[in-house]
Amino acid sequence: MNWSNWIYLGAGLALGISFHRLFARWLRPPQASSNVSFSSSPLAPLDQEDMPPVSQQLQQTQLAYQMAREMGQFKAGFLARTTHELRSPLNGLIGLHQLILSDLCEDPAEEREFIAQAHERTLKLLKLMDEILTVARTEHGTNKLDIQPQHLAQILEEVHNLTYMLAANRNFPLQLLPASPEIYVLADYLCLRQILISLIDIAITQMQEGSICISSSTMPTSNFVNIWLDIPTHAIPWSEPIDLIKSEEQPSQINQNNAALSPGMRLLINQTLVEVMGGKLEILPSTIVKEASGQITRLQISIPLVIPEADLL
Repeated sequence: MNWSNWIYLGAGLALGISFHRLFARWLRPPQASSNVSFSSSPLAPLDQEDMPPVSQQLQQTQLAYQMAREMGQFKAGFLARTTHELRSPLNGLIGLHQLILSDLCEDPAEEREFIAQAHERTLKLLKLMDEILTVARTEHGTNKLDIQPQHLAQILEEVHNLTYMLAANRNFPLQLLPASPEIYVLADYLCLRQILISLIDIAITQMQEGSICISSSTMPTSNFVNIWLDIPTHAIPWSEPIDLIKSEEQPSQINQNNAALSPGMRLLINQTLVEVMGGKLEILPSTIVKEASGQITRLQISIPLVIPEADLL
């Protein structure tokens, strides 16, 4: 073999070994990438120290979402609840007229008595319709509210004076924690007072045991005042059923005293009136606590706060 052939053979072996090493580097997975820490990644799991507050916040958010959803469904049933409220006295009227038209009265005196009962229930039905229409007109702006700066402490004091005897007659303690005398809210005086009285009356009507506490608080980061009503959980007409079928099946057994707005309907009306004044009526799930007398649920009414001009400047 010529010496030049040996030179070509050596050069070819050298080039082959070089290309083999180069391709091996390209095909080999990078070692540095496998040693990168995942702690810098935004998708990395949180430390154990951060888990408890995050988990607690997530749980509160889920409870708030669930309560807001149920509250929305509760309000969405306004038409169904209104129909139920008006159907009960109507069924009573139909039952009385059926007795008269079927000649089931023993004498003219009994027939006249049925006519008088039907007339009385008609008047109560008209009163129910007026209450519902008044709220509807207020919500749509036909009935204007006189929204002015109001002294919150004075309103709460009057509400307590008008309701504590009603609670005392049923042996339910009613406590008022005085509000700060410097707090003023933007609201209709008569409307806000009637809403608070109505909510307390609903609670007293539904209560079996326990007590009621009225308090208020301002949030530094919010322009609202929170009025709190702490009442027994069983006194909330939250999941009050709407049984329309039962009302249709028993039209003749309806009592005259039933011709009044149900607790669920009154709660819905109060929620609507609070929203008209720019506020919000909520049931706080995170404030449910266990006591010796049972569970306590907080009704929160948020009303716009009157901000002094000095604070605005």
